[in-house]
Amino acid sequence: MKDYSNKQIRKGRFKFITMSLIGIILFLIPIPVKMDGESQTSLPVAYLASLLKDLIGPAMPLLIVAIVTLSGIISVICSIFLRHKLKKGQLLNDAFNVSWIWLILRLLAVVFVWMVYLKAGSKMIYSEDTGGLVFGDLLPTLVSVFFFAALFLPLLMEYGLLELLGPIFRPVMRPLFTLPGRSTVDNLASFIGDGTVGVLITSRQYEKGIYSRREATVISTTFSVVSLTFAIVIAQTVHMQKHFFYFYFTVIVSCIVCAFILPRIWPLNRIPDEYAQDVSEEARQEQLPEGTNPLKHGFDQATQTGIEAPNFVEFFKSGFKTVIDMWFVILPIVMSIGTLATVIATYTSVFQFIGKPFVPYLELLQIPEATHASETILIGFADMFLPSILIDGAHSEITLFTIGALSITQLIYLSEVGGVILGSKIPVSIFRLFVIFLIRTIIALPIISLMAHLYFS
Repeated sequence: MKDYSNKQIRKGRFKFITMSLIGIILFLIPIPVKMDGESQTSLPVAYLASLLKDLIGPAMPLLIVAIVTLSGIISVICSIFLRHKLKKGQLLNDAFNVSWIWLILRLLAVVFVWMVYLKAGSKMIYSEDTGGLVFGDLLPTLVSVFFFAALFLPLLMEYGLLELLGPIFRPVMRPLFTLPGRSTVDNLASFIGDGTVGVLITSRQYEKGIYSRREATVISTTFSVVSLTFAIVIAQTVHMQKHFFYFYFTVIVSCIVCAFILPRIWPLNRIPDEYAQDVSEEARQEQLPEGTNPLKHGFDQATQTGIEAPNFVEFFKSGFKTVIDMWFVILPIVMSIGTLATVIATYTSVFQFIGKPFVPYLELLQIPEATHASETILIGFADMFLPSILIDGAHSEITLFTIGALSITQLIYLSEVGGVILGSKIPVSIFRLFVIFLIRTIIALPIISLMAHLYFS
């Protein structure tokens, strides 16, 4: 550790311990709360988001329209008229100076939000199964979650918690998942909280040069599990609420197996370990100096980070900048891609057609009603809820269990996590996301079907 005075060290340790504990409580510790008149558990940050959502209430649709419209207008100005005048590192340049593909998607989002808001134009866009679903159900949640998640993310990232956990968990994360030890925080935030929060943490770490492009893609596509709340909703939809412990245990097992295999095969193993910024190799590799142990080294690193961590003014300034970035960059992408994906899923037979090759695979795994199940296999790429809704008519508990658990394990849904990944700073294409989604499906299916047969046979 650098040459600091005893006073600086005490202050650094206090900042590190206090702020990190607050972050852990907000993002990782479920608490009992009353929501919708019922007692249930929720993460503090999710509870705060629900309070904000209720507080904004009827004004939420107008707020979303304003955010998406402003994003489109500012993106046109910055990407066309000011493209060569903005400096790198400025918020306007980083958030709104985009390539033509992203500009088209943001402008499409403007068209879509106004069509849904006014219920004008084609019902194919504004119906409750397509744009209305994204606009009315998903975006209000993302607005409120992004506000508190982005505001308080520095508590997990900038006060020493990552430095503490990096050396401790490196011996586990590197050999098992080819990831740095500090990614434990992202993964826990995803598993316990919400996949979108994990993507936000990962994106910020990539921007800082801590994660490589490969590491950021692996984390966001293999650990961004949906929240426990959504898992409960899926279980209820496929009538598995009475078997929820085993149902969710199956999801965790299949996700861990996928996280072990996927980073070692194409396409993830072909992504280069390129970094967005230059950072010391020691910080990235979490190497231990000779004569020290992981806990002591991690604590010393965390103390140093606490000493150099931002004060309260800088903390909130950085947090609000991140909120603006999340709202104006990610929300339009989720709106445009989510709407297009749900339109394809609802009004065409594309996903049912490309799911036909899975019939022999499902029959090999002895899944009853294989043809019916195959129609739901790939439709989850559009939206997480679609497979569970479409399989609802199935009679076999094995089939219901398999499709319900698979829909959670697939992770990458364009109407939520997939859209957030595409809207983040992590450079990954929609084609690569689909390939990863497809391979996850192929790997997870035999695991989930085996668990289903063991439980229900």
